Amino acid sequence: MRVGIVGLVRGLYLGEWADRVGIEVAGICDRDPGRLADAHARFPAARPTTDWRELLTAGIDGVVLANDFDAHAPLAVAFLERGIHVLSETTACVSEDEGVRLIAAAERSTATYSFAENYVLHPHVRLLRAAVAAGELGPRLDLIEAEYLHSCSPEDTAALIGDPAHWRGRIAPTAYCTHTVSPVLALTAAWPVEVTAHRLGPGDRPAASQLTIRLSTGALAVARQGFLSGEVGSHWSWMSVRGSHGSAETVRGTGADAWSVRIRQEGWARPDGRTVELERTPPPYSLHGTAVDHHAAGTVALLEGFRATVERGAPPLIPVRPAVAAALVGVAGAESLATGSRPVPVPNVAAVPG
Repeated sequence: MRVGIVGLVRGLYLGEWADRVGIEVAGICDRDPGRLADAHARFPAARPTTDWRELLTAGIDGVVLANDFDAHAPLAVAFLERGIHVLSETTACVSEDEGVRLIAAAERSTATYSFAENYVLHPHVRLLRAAVAAGELGPRLDLIEAEYLHSCSPEDTAALIGDPAHWRGRIAPTAYCTHTVSPVLALTAAWPVEVTAHRLGPGDRPAASQLTIRLSTGALAVARQGFLSGEVGSHWSWMSVRGSHGSAETVRGTGADAWSVRIRQEGWARPDGRTVELERTPPPYSLHGTAVDHHAAGTVALLEGFRATVERGAPPLIPVRPAVAAALVGVAGAESLATGSRPVPVPNVAAVPG
């Protein structure tokens, strides 16, 4: 399997893991000549270019899109139309129209679209998903909370989000919500219906936001993302799930403890009448028989899944519709912020014609 990589900041990290997984990096692209040269030194057999369009005819099987956060969909559509499988590293779209076009392109293509949302596959989220799937929290989920927070100084935060020429300075405070919303959708097998967004912090461009999301199952999700105190060790990710018969949450710990999950089953919901509290630690994730650090496990799982999709026809781990749904929560959230935190419907992606 041969892939091209567009965007060589995060893309270089993905390329290095792709190489370890057994995927050949055959093409690399970045507008910055220095980054391109550094990546070419790492992958000397790969075709280097500053124009992503050259990869359309480079004989690759798939492409990893790691370009600017708000510029993925047009490239994804172009590669899908050439029958090239797409692994898109950040938000699927920045508008409903763009999302509809991406869904149509993916579902008429001979190739596939996969969303590279590694937080869905992080070790602590895997433990939560297993508990939910086993019915340990009851037949119904009522409240899910998720955080993706960075504890940075005001000066460092301003440097990251204050430059309008950089994508972090262009996007809305709600836009970077997929690390919270996608795990919620995966846990609940639900679609977002409505979102209400609130600013966290001062100014017209707050550093963080909170989204209250009504899901198609009737459950409520609360997602916090951005730059705010409370960063945790599990790759900036914390989650809590409250079901009809019990609850589970990731441990706010350090080191290996940060990836553990604490589960409580209520005694009144158990045949033996005993309230059970336990803590689970994720097993190591192995690649070629060697344990992978917990921080990288989600990325490795994604790349292995992408390879299985391209080479064996396995379904994408995160296909186009859930990817677009998560992105449109951020779009609707931005509208909510701009209109005084009023509730805004999220487009029904499940009903969009393919």
